[in-house]
Amino acid sequence: MEPTMEHQEDNATQSWVAICAKGIEALVADEIRQFGGVVLKESPANVQFTGDLQVAYTVCLWSRLASRVLLPLLENDVDNTVDNVGQMYDIAKSIDWPAIFPVDATFRIDFHGLNDFIKNTQFGAQKVKDAVVDRFRETTGERPSVDKAGDLRIEAQLRKGKLFLYLNISGDSLHRRGYRLQPGKAPLKENLAAALLIRAGWPERAARGEHFVDPMCGSATFVIEAGLMAADVAPGLNRQGWGFDRWKGHQRKLWLGLVDEARQRRTAGLQGLNNRLYGFDIDSDQLAAAQKNVERSLLGNKIHLERRDITELRIQKDVMAQGGLLMCNPPYGERLSELPQLAPLYQQLHDAAMRVPEWPLVVFTGNLDLSRAIRRPLDKQYRFSNGQIETKLLVFGPADERSSLPQPSAIRGPVEAFANRLKKNMKNLSKWTKRENVHCYRMYDADLPEYAVAVDRYEDWLHVQEYVPPKSIDPAMAERRLLDVLAALPEVTGTPADHIVLKRRERQVGKKQYEKRSSETQEKRTMEVREGAVKLFVNLRDYLDTGLFLDHRPTRLDIAERAANKKFLNLFCYTATASVHAAVNGAQCTSVDMSRTYINWGRDNFRLNNIDPDKHNFIQADCLQWLKEDQGSYDVIFMDPPTFSNSKRMEGVLDIQRDHADLIRMAMARLAPQGLLIFSNNLRKFELDTEALSDLKITDVSAKSVPFDYARRANIHQCFHISAK
Repeated sequence: MEPTMEHQEDNATQSWVAICAKGIEALVADEIRQFGGVVLKESPANVQFTGDLQVAYTVCLWSRLASRVLLPLLENDVDNTVDNVGQMYDIAKSIDWPAIFPVDATFRIDFHGLNDFIKNTQFGAQKVKDAVVDRFRETTGERPSVDKAGDLRIEAQLRKGKLFLYLNISGDSLHRRGYRLQPGKAPLKENLAAALLIRAGWPERAARGEHFVDPMCGSATFVIEAGLMAADVAPGLNRQGWGFDRWKGHQRKLWLGLVDEARQRRTAGLQGLNNRLYGFDIDSDQLAAAQKNVERSLLGNKIHLERRDITELRIQKDVMAQGGLLMCNPPYGERLSELPQLAPLYQQLHDAAMRVPEWPLVVFTGNLDLSRAIRRPLDKQYRFSNGQIETKLLVFGPADERSSLPQPSAIRGPVEAFANRLKKNMKNLSKWTKRENVHCYRMYDADLPEYAVAVDRYEDWLHVQEYVPPKSIDPAMAERRLLDVLAALPEVTGTPADHIVLKRRERQVGKKQYEKRSSETQEKRTMEVREGAVKLFVNLRDYLDTGLFLDHRPTRLDIAERAANKKFLNLFCYTATASVHAAVNGAQCTSVDMSRTYINWGRDNFRLNNIDPDKHNFIQADCLQWLKEDQGSYDVIFMDPPTFSNSKRMEGVLDIQRDHADLIRMAMARLAPQGLLIFSNNLRKFELDTEALSDLKITDVSAKSVPFDYARRANIHQCFHISAK
């Protein structure tokens, strides 16, 4: 049946659909009832209701929770047993589109759903668009234009053997209130924030004159939404455009009357707002974005923002006495690198909340393990989805006796085995590190299969690498064990959580291990460490590897002596750490690597040791190609090639097992008489082709080259001394 929307009466009842996030359908239904609508059905991510146009306008203007408001145009069966593309076109064309919007308005199609014949949503959208345009041509002789930011949005849904066509009267998603142009680092959608506030009981508390505090406010979404609720401000008042603006069924007088009423309510609400609204955050950039958002929301003089760490939370006594809600959305480890700092952060949140023990504490988190640090009665919990992340809203009641007890030790239960092994390792390593003057070393390397991590110390920092658990291990169990490790490390080692860096180690392909893992510059991330007689830069965060292979420490110290005052060639030099050792002892160094990043890093390492890199050779090149062309002669050559490389800058593919004999031959051609080639690689099953290299003197020095701290991983690499017979 075609819609007849051109001459509607104000009180004509129609069917509507409110689209929303999954999990908040009941809340949206409650809103619609408050607006005068009749709820027909709550389905996953939508609520179907009836009401006149004023109800639909009210939902657009006042709903804090819905994402879109749709007017159903047509619902028709689609035969899924035959090619139904043409059928779908005919259904869409049957609608009198010129009765819905003028030809000079632009439009767009949002298509959802697939079947055996519509396997691409763009293709589905194209067919519906063709139907709309053709109906216009046949009726008016003209066609409207399609635009991504169309004046009107037509929504097509293909599901359960039916085609549903809707007019999106709200337009852009209703979560975009118009105040948040700078969302911050971890944005929370405004309508999700509103749903969380409602579940937390804020509207009732606001009505009683209570106050609101977000100690980790980010871009201030919680605080602003709380303020809009308390001040009775319609969330849609700041929006500049609507999906019904060019709809022929739009009744402008009715709409403007609702807007005028909302403005009057806003004025009265802001004047009568006595609730105190506070947002604190340690990140000055976040606060700058928050301040601009607050100003655009027209709550500028009603919200107090301040740069303050969670550990310094302070609330005025009169505010505390009047009651309120403490609520935040702390980070919960969706990025692996955040995890080491999060366990203490949640403990700090608990401690801060104890300064207002009578107030409820509400925490929105995707990590229940971290939230165990909060020792308050858990009154309620609600399941939500934040994008693709399963999350929960935890509503903690006022503090009780347990809340005041000291923080329990993180070393409880199964993780005790890890802690005890780490303590044992530290004791065994202590005398060795002092005797050998070692400042960077491996402390633990998956000694216990259940705790499959490597823990390396770099001066007073810890670098933790998680080995990816096998698929047979429950991901939740693996996450629990990792969090236990991160919680235990500060207690066992005395290293603060903010000096612990976590990475996940996976099998790398091509150059992946050399790719930058952060947008921050190297200058912000590097730190200085000591090794033997030299200083070196390492970067614990941005790359899979740190710039210093700890298992090659004995080899570098050996090179320092062997290459003293000689010509030294470092192939596949990485950050040129071996070259630094040699140069400090007077060697003339040539360092070759394909990566400009690491060549520059090597130069920085030279400068750190007061060595002019311009007096040595740093060459960015494919080592294989460079060896073919170089005519130099070197007394000591160190070559530690990757196991496999298919970099675009290389000619062909390097497979060290297949190619090592040719590679060694090429290097030997550059070796001076009586010189030494040190050849190493980390392929665990590597077998040297002694037959192909039978004319050379080869000594396997792997056992001597693996350091004491890698005793449990004696196969970490293989190393050979090669010279002419």
